[in-house]
Amino acid sequence: MNILVIGSGGREHAIVWKLAQSPLVKKIYCAPGNAGIAEQAECLKVKADDLNGLLEIARQKRIDCTIVGPEVPLSLGIVDLFEQNNLPIFGPQRKAAEIESSKVFAKQMMDKYHIPTARFQVFNDYQQAQSYLKKTSFPLIIKADGLASGKGVLMVRNKTEAEQALYQIMKEKIFGEAGKQVVIEEFLSGEEVSMLVFCDGKHIVSMIPSQDHKKIGDNDQGLNTGGMGAYSPVPFFSEEQQKTVLTKIFQPLIKGLEKENRIFKGVLYAGLMLTAEGPKVLEFNVRLGDPETQVILPSLKTDLMEVILATIGGYLDHVELHWSRQATVCVVMASRGYPGEYEQEKIISGLAELKGREDMVVFHAGTKKQNGQIVSAGGRVLGVTAWADTLSEAIVKSYSGVRMINFENSYYRKDIGQKGLYLAEEVV
Repeated sequence: MNILVIGSGGREHAIVWKLAQSPLVKKIYCAPGNAGIAEQAECLKVKADDLNGLLEIARQKRIDCTIVGPEVPLSLGIVDLFEQNNLPIFGPQRKAAEIESSKVFAKQMMDKYHIPTARFQVFNDYQQAQSYLKKTSFPLIIKADGLASGKGVLMVRNKTEAEQALYQIMKEKIFGEAGKQVVIEEFLSGEEVSMLVFCDGKHIVSMIPSQDHKKIGDNDQGLNTGGMGAYSPVPFFSEEQQKTVLTKIFQPLIKGLEKENRIFKGVLYAGLMLTAEGPKVLEFNVRLGDPETQVILPSLKTDLMEVILATIGGYLDHVELHWSRQATVCVVMASRGYPGEYEQEKIISGLAELKGREDMVVFHAGTKKQNGQIVSAGGRVLGVTAWADTLSEAIVKSYSGVRMINFENSYYRKDIGQKGLYLAEEVV
């Protein structure tokens, strides 16, 4: 099969890396890709949001299946476009993708179908939102309605911070049109976990859970990012809790979307908070997470292409996923300045020494080839992923890989996976 992967980040590199192991896959193309992806796929200079350009590539290259990595093309309706042209594609249609592209819609769906989440209010009027702040308690979470690259969620500790956040989102429009509406919701306490499932419209097959590290700084300090690292499995997230999430969150949502004529096919991701009352939904995404994909796919023993075809074809109930028993850790190396304005075009060294390892892979996120060298080209640059029999061993291995790589002013968190160690001890 000829496969087209859309996107250019660490998630897409992990997808390409996994697909390259499938005997079903003959040739992989990626649009636009990055320097790491280019070693396993033919990269094409078409942006992920250029839907007509991507359609033309799929026709020209005789693509048998297209796999969408990021959320933006899904929210723009790339699946609808490809299906109208009888081209197989993996991902939800635009109407179903709204569960991620609109936080307001997501919260309304959760409210309507009794899916556990934080209490909330929706505002499209700045003054009304400001008035609400005068009669509520803190801390609170303020979310821009639309897509904001994982950065549109702000935690505010008092009225002053809340007023500033509202002004930035609704008046200064720091997230553009994504901030036309806001969700203001209660602050939930607990541990965050990512749980992802494949869904063919009817059937659900769950993936191994993982934990992301959203904040830029150690001990979860500082600004939100797209994710600074992840590990899997999550030792304090029990099988019983996972079953609860399937029956009380995923199944009601899938059935609810079907009732609303929004059939969901693809990957559905729930960002969860494990509260004292049980798991509650923080957000839904309609694609593989980043960096969660970099720890989930190395653990998947089943052929990813088989799973994708079963999802598109509607026979996921005939597929059983098999997982490695090992622990996997991904540490993200970022450019100085991220998640704000960041440096670029810094020469990266040390990658060659890590190639060919059977217990580690370096997934490229923001890289490009320049004058024969690989240089940084994004906020998140690399995801150094390693696996071992225990979480502690995988952490040590991943950081040993990080220390072998160098680019000027690189930054990474020093505590990825540590929560898994100490919270597992508490559970025991």
